[in-house]
Amino acid sequence: QLQLVESGGGLVQPGGSLRLSCAASGFTLDYYAIVWFRQAPGKEREEVSCISSTGGSTNYADSVKGRFTISRDNAKKTVYLQMNSLKPEDTAVYYCAADLLGSGSCSTARTHFGSWGQGTQVTVSS
Repeated sequence: QLQLVESGGGLVQPGGSLRLSCAASGFTLDYYAIVWFRQAPGKEREEVSCISSTGGSTNYADSVKGRFTISRDNAKKTVYLQMNSLKPEDTAVYYCAADLLGSGSCSTARTHFGSWGQGTQVTVSS
């Protein structure tokens, strides 16, 4: 079935940038809305962004709005998260997940999102 692999994380200084990738295998990405979420020790899981199956609709958490941009290239079966003006509080493991119903909508209940991978570590520190 659908599998997702996150990559692109690393160590950056405050104010720096990273681009994360969420690569799909097992099936076409055309049907699936994709969310990025992050998990830091001692904090609740936080959804940072979502993109609809066509890329026509996106949303962002207030904490990242104006700094992060989500995009997708269905032909390459990849969703991206461009992260600019990074802050230490952005430090977390970042995961992507797909709506397994194949509705393609970011309005789909989050209980239907899954197939996340191992995540990619983002560390923002001077």
